[in-house]
Amino acid sequence: MNDSSQTTRYISIWRYPFILSDSDRPASMDDLRPVENNYTVLDPRTYDAIEAEKLFAQINQTRTEVGQMCLYRSLVRPLPDAQVLQQKQAALLEIESNPQMREALIDYVEKRAKKEHELKYLLYGEFSGGLTTDVPAERTGRLEFGGYGYHQYREGTAFVVDMVEASKTLPQPKSGYLQDLIQTIQNFDQTRLYQLIKGPVFLSNDKFKTRQEKSKFLPLPRFRPSIFKWVPALVFIVAIYTIMLFFEIMAPELGASYIGYGILVLTVPVFPIVLLAMGASDRDSVIYPLRRQYRESEDLAKTLDALGMLDELLSFHRYRQSLNNRTVQMILPDVLDEQHHLLIVDNAKNPLLVKENPDYVPNEIRLDTVGRLLIITGPNSGGKTAYCKTIAQIQLLGQIGCYIPATSAQLVPAEHIYYQVPDPGQLEAGMGRFGHELKRTREIFFNSTPRSLVVLDELSEGTTFEEKMTLSEYILKGFHQLGASTLLVTHNHELCERLQSEGIGRYLQVEFVEQGPTHRMISGISRISHAHRVASEIGFSKADIDKHLANSGHRVD
Repeated sequence: MNDSSQTTRYISIWRYPFILSDSDRPASMDDLRPVENNYTVLDPRTYDAIEAEKLFAQINQTRTEVGQMCLYRSLVRPLPDAQVLQQKQAALLEIESNPQMREALIDYVEKRAKKEHELKYLLYGEFSGGLTTDVPAERTGRLEFGGYGYHQYREGTAFVVDMVEASKTLPQPKSGYLQDLIQTIQNFDQTRLYQLIKGPVFLSNDKFKTRQEKSKFLPLPRFRPSIFKWVPALVFIVAIYTIMLFFEIMAPELGASYIGYGILVLTVPVFPIVLLAMGASDRDSVIYPLRRQYRESEDLAKTLDALGMLDELLSFHRYRQSLNNRTVQMILPDVLDEQHHLLIVDNAKNPLLVKENPDYVPNEIRLDTVGRLLIITGPNSGGKTAYCKTIAQIQLLGQIGCYIPATSAQLVPAEHIYYQVPDPGQLEAGMGRFGHELKRTREIFFNSTPRSLVVLDELSEGTTFEEKMTLSEYILKGFHQLGASTLLVTHNHELCERLQSEGIGRYLQVEFVEQGPTHRMISGISRISHAHRVASEIGFSKADIDKHLANSGHRVD
């Protein structure tokens, strides 16, 4: 399969997020957010746990609304397709290395951003009539305008025509992904819908015909997006002139010249009413039906999607620039097309924290055939959770074709990313914390594949130590045999020692020095929780309790 067809496959998978053909409102990010019965790589609880919303805000430097929607869609519904991802990276590298191409694309996208809203107004505006046309009023999520939609029709269709014509002046790219995006926009002019958008539109028995479809010898009324109609105006003027002329000629004989002037006085105020009636007719029988065709068009959907995907690539470029200026190294990971998940990263930094803290302590990530089961131990506030989130966030950024904060990396796109955290606020009646969390672990296990990334923050909490050991052991051995990349955060060093004795897993612990945790992960198993240090830091150590009792007049044992 060649590069271009790979990208076409990527575009065709998604419906353009800005157009919802079965809705009378434009799509929003809420429509793309994962929910329990509709998600792909990220389920809704993982989406919340890894702070996907904040990650989007961090990398989003798009200029268009469709670009923003495409970027958000990529992040919350990434595709586990290594070949498409490789082509996306090649396009991004071409943008980086070719200043002429980059500047042309930046100029092209930013000019589209200035008029993009006009198309949305056309597709989703409600036109209430009257003479005002320009300022929208949002009511219950709808865009309401005065007038009959003529202004919005002209501006909205002009946006599409300009988008297509301007794409033909872009430099010819070398990467298949860029070629396909630009060609998708350019080729829209070969569709029937484009001919309707460009105009003129002819009316024939409640159907619309393009110039090419209209017979040269068949006179058909032509739709003109203006409330002022030349033909009715001309007919009106001729009719009035004829009436006036008639009474001028006949007046001497009939003695009724004043009748012509009376008819003129009565008729002139009727003309604007006739025009308004024609405007309402155009709105209901032409503009609304035409835009319904536009909303339902796969060709227009793919064309607008291609514009958004160009903007998405430029956003990745700007994201890299914003961090490179802070001396944070940003790279594109090598994408591998393998049957098992893999993630190897050198000097990985957390994407959410590195911008505010350029001195963020980097760590190595090794999730491969040897370390497919990784168990992390260490004290609270030592960086275990931040390390796990770094892994999930870097996997996600790399999987959408974006730069990651690291010095080198390899990854296999994940079919699923699961992140389990304690969730006491969602306990089900009669189940308790243990049952609730075990149900979540069960759901993750039965949906995981060898190309899944799973993060478990503790296992089997809320039961006895002996039962916790037994359950945790067989669950982890199950994930190990399943082949998914699995991380466990735990304080249970006995469990680690039992698995380690069977040669299962790789083990990391938080590095600890006299001053406290360094937030660096090193090989080994932590057998000390340093709970006393945490208690002292928050003012609840044994000394703090004894002091409070003494101050309260109680005897301290």
